Amino acid sequence: MTLDDWLAHCERLHPKTIDMTLERSRTVRERLGLQFKAPVISVAGTNGKGSTCAMLDSIARAAGYRVGLYSKPHLVHFEERCRINGEQVDGAALVPHFEAVEAARGDITLTYFEFTTLAIARALAEADLDLVILEVGLGGRLDAVNAFDADCAVITSIDIDHVEYLGPDRESIGREKAGILRAGRPAVVSDPVPPASVIAAAESLGADLWLAGRDFNQSGDRQQWAWSGRGRRYHSLAYPALRGANQLLNAAGALAALESLRERVPVTAQAVRLGLATVELPGRFQIVPGQPALVLDVAHNAQSVAALALNLDQMGFSPCTHAVLGAMHDKDLDALVARMATLVDRWYLCDLPPPRGASAAELAEAVARVAPKAQVQQHTGPKAALAAAIASADPADRIVVFGSFQTVGGVLKDGLPRLGAPHQA
Repeated sequence: MTLDDWLAHCERLHPKTIDMTLERSRTVRERLGLQFKAPVISVAGTNGKGSTCAMLDSIARAAGYRVGLYSKPHLVHFEERCRINGEQVDGAALVPHFEAVEAARGDITLTYFEFTTLAIARALAEADLDLVILEVGLGGRLDAVNAFDADCAVITSIDIDHVEYLGPDRESIGREKAGILRAGRPAVVSDPVPPASVIAAAESLGADLWLAGRDFNQSGDRQQWAWSGRGRRYHSLAYPALRGANQLLNAAGALAALESLRERVPVTAQAVRLGLATVELPGRFQIVPGQPALVLDVAHNAQSVAALALNLDQMGFSPCTHAVLGAMHDKDLDALVARMATLVDRWYLCDLPPPRGASAAELAEAVARVAPKAQVQQHTGPKAALAAAIASADPADRIVVFGSFQTVGGVLKDGLPRLGAPHQA
């Protein structure tokens, strides 16, 4: 069986796409004898997880460490989820780990996420690594990643999302995210205004709580920024290579996590500078040079789309902004549109694959409610919507693609689009 065969098998195995419990993952992990020899950092939160993981990975590799990274979801290829020392693991190399999980599970019907998490965890556990970084999926307390005890847990910004699984407000959601914390171990909270439930969970556990604004701080001007923690300061830092107004919060949390593990994974100031300067993460306010400019952003909830809108507003003047939007129907579609409505002149709405994907017609109804005078087109998928936007746009305009990993992944499927950039002509 190839990797694609195994992924198809994982999709068929469990009757539910999301079935939140730790029992299945823990049982199969124990049967596999799965444990990490290297320190583990787990990262949970609503927004900023991927960026925080990417910065941790980049800084640690700049310091000379061999790093394993599990992140998700992928944009185009499943192998993006598993990186060792900055390189995607080859699909064929993952197959033995899928086989091992299959043999160990017996009659336990793992979900797609549980099965693939265990397979990638086994691949990382058997690699010769100095640090393992695990990005938590939905929630935290009952997420498959929480079957592993983290040496340091990071909680990024928390907002309303996945309310049917995590609860209707930030306090409920924070309580679920705090499930990754462990007694006596560092708990880094980079959300500047965290829910009280996160702090209460850390204190009741006896975790070593690192709070933004109390245990670590960042400050900066237009040219540079600085970070200070409990025993270390970094001055005159260049801004992270990842663009966006919120990336300093993510960078500050990443530095706090590494500082909390300094006795096991010490990093130099030069590694911090180099790691932040060279970090890469597609689809996070990614600006593709060309005419018109193309912005790719996986923002898919109200908080992340608000950050996208702020970043676009600070980007400078464009005569016309064309928005390609595809989203999941369980999101607050009106809120996604409302955050962008004052910036977008023309909407190109696209279907995403069922069962979770919203149709272009559903998105059109949301635009009609929020911005009834907006120009709207409907398309069968992200590539068709982007093609229509390109055909309509003038060279000085900009096109922004957002709303879901699947939307950005859909336009990246055949490679990074180049929209008549002069240096590419």
